[in-house]
Amino acid sequence: MTNHSTKSGNSNRFRIIGGEWRSRKLGFPGGIEGLRPTADRIRETLFNWLQMKIAGAHCLDLFAGSGALSFEALSRGAASVTALDLSSKVTSSLRENCSILSCKNLEIIGTDAMQWLRKQSGKEQYDVVFLDPPYKLDLLQDCLDLLAAGNFVKTGGMIYLESDRALESLAFPAGCCLVKSKKAGQVFYGVCEIQMK
Repeated sequence: MTNHSTKSGNSNRFRIIGGEWRSRKLGFPGGIEGLRPTADRIRETLFNWLQMKIAGAHCLDLFAGSGALSFEALSRGAASVTALDLSSKVTSSLRENCSILSCKNLEIIGTDAMQWLRKQSGKEQYDVVFLDPPYKLDLLQDCLDLLAAGNFVKTGGMIYLESDRALESLAFPAGCCLVKSKKAGQVFYGVCEIQMK
């Protein structure tokens, strides 16, 4: 999710930018506060950053929302995505879009991301994590800390971050280094890399 409204006439739809499903348009539920697909230009920049990591990657999308990041990753060759969202409307929409695309490698879990991170700590590692919680909930720091404490990201893996505040204001856990960051309008976004601990 990100803080960008869709253009008139394209309400509640987003476009996959690259890969197998390039230019496919998918819907997402309306009326859910904070649900907003990542803007095209931000996704394009992000997946340019991730181009050497995404093919064959096992990904975790902690606040899936529209599913724009999950489906973009799968379209570009990710091996799997585990997508979490608390809203039953969102998870139903994600399943519907999976059916539309005949997508078999997206695991959809209807749950609170923070609780899930605490329960799953130490059980599985991912190559790429998408961390884009609703801005007003101010969960970025807590999620980063839980990801680090639970060793969720492989060495050399990447975490995508998005916020309405400068990412440099975050306290990055040991072994987690911000390597790319940009600003688009009022949105700050970037990727950090998990280095040897």
